Amino acid sequence: MPLLTLTSDIGEQDFLAGAIKGQLLQSNNNLQVIDITHSLSPFNYPQAAYVCRNAIKNFAEGTIHLVLVNFFDEKMSHLLLAEHNGQYIGCADNGLLTMILEEVPQKVVALPLGKTNQKNTLYCIQVFAKAIADIYEGKSLEEIGDASVSIRVKNPLKPMLGNNWIEGQIIFIDNFENVIVNINKEDFEEQRKGRSFTIVFKRDEVIDKISETYADVPEGEKLALFNAAGYLEIAINKGNAAGLFGLQGFSEKQNQHAQQQFINNRLFYQTVKVYFQ
Repeated sequence: MPLLTLTSDIGEQDFLAGAIKGQLLQSNNNLQVIDITHSLSPFNYPQAAYVCRNAIKNFAEGTIHLVLVNFFDEKMSHLLLAEHNGQYIGCADNGLLTMILEEVPQKVVALPLGKTNQKNTLYCIQVFAKAIADIYEGKSLEEIGDASVSIRVKNPLKPMLGNNWIEGQIIFIDNFENVIVNINKEDFEEQRKGRSFTIVFKRDEVIDKISETYADVPEGEKLALFNAAGYLEIAINKGNAAGLFGLQGFSEKQNQHAQQQFINNRLFYQTVKVYFQ
């Protein structure tokens, strides 16, 4: 049974998430549609990239992933359909694709949008549905869309590095208000070089070891660990780290605004720094 995943920022308060599935199943009633999430924050590219990247890599080759995030951030004339490491990804041409993959896709084509069609979400799903049907009929991407497209590229949000430190941004806050930072275990160990360390946030909050589980510390105590995706996580055993410490997720839109207003104060709550000794 063909697998298709849906990830979006549209929420589930109205008809749209259900209508999207209805459109897809009309085109192929054998599709197995799996929701990743519809609760991504609007305009938050780093958050969307983190969620999509770490969900997509767990699916079998041949899975199609529709990422409906920031679709109408700008006026558009086409959608993108990419093939990378055996996975297919459909999304808007807004730079998110390269943030998810952390590189340029191996293959990508533009799916043109009709000039006279109203470019709403359900019309875009119809365009994707036609392309998906073509894939399952055995057509190549080059037969489905325009392979000469020059896609928009956005670089993934990476931590800043120094000889004795690494500084990351909070890219996700989960349902338990655990805080995920864009420092993965590989980068951490490469920068650490076997040295001792202190993880610092909000200037005076310090953690000096990596835990295996939340239960490694007493109830109500803070801890740091590497989560299932391999990213640094700040948490409280049976507590809410983000709420207690006033920590906030990084957002490009907020960042652009904050460059003119209170940038130092904002970064104070969105930055985690690791010092090596």
